[in-house]
Amino acid sequence: MSPKKTGKRSAKIQRTTRETDITLQLTIEGKGKGKISTGVPFLDHMLTLMTAHGFFDLTLGAKGDIEIDGHHTVEDVGMVLGEAFSKALGDRKGIKRYGTSVVPMDEALASVVIDFSNRPFLAYNVQFKRQSTGRFDVELVEEFFKAFVNKSGTTLHINLMYGKNTHHMIEAIYKAFGQALDEATIFDKRITGVRSTKGVL
Repeated sequence: MSPKKTGKRSAKIQRTTRETDITLQLTIEGKGKGKISTGVPFLDHMLTLMTAHGFFDLTLGAKGDIEIDGHHTVEDVGMVLGEAFSKALGDRKGIKRYGTSVVPMDEALASVVIDFSNRPFLAYNVQFKRQSTGRFDVELVEEFFKAFVNKSGTTLHINLMYGKNTHHMIEAIYKAFGQALDEATIFDKRITGVRSTKGVL
């Protein structure tokens, strides 16, 4: 069942493994407020930006084996966030389904296009000039989005057009991601049922 169009769509997810322990609360009809603590400061920064630009509210606490590296935490946070969006949207009736955003961050420009299609697919056309920004391994950006796609059932295209500063590049991606999520999850009164000529996603 789909949440009522007059109500707030939300989900709470708890995921505990031998590697991570994550609790997440998502409200789609929010104000862009985030309370985020993953133990990976750069990820916290990006998720805070994503939340603010997506106008949803996100409370997220994660503990992981960051003494090894941030891989498990970043990947599992992506999984839990994807699961939360899928749960909050329910049967996806009435939503626009598609979201597109192009965002600059100084010299960097990124494009994100999302489709809540129930067909997981990631096109990730991104090349960074460095392997890390601070202590954050930039390979983990792709791992985050792979995990999100698989759990949310979305088709996601991420294109980094250009940029020089690695931090700016990643920031542009996460801001665009937040804006694309916002657009795709908005209700459109012209849409009856799901937005598909097949009648099902």
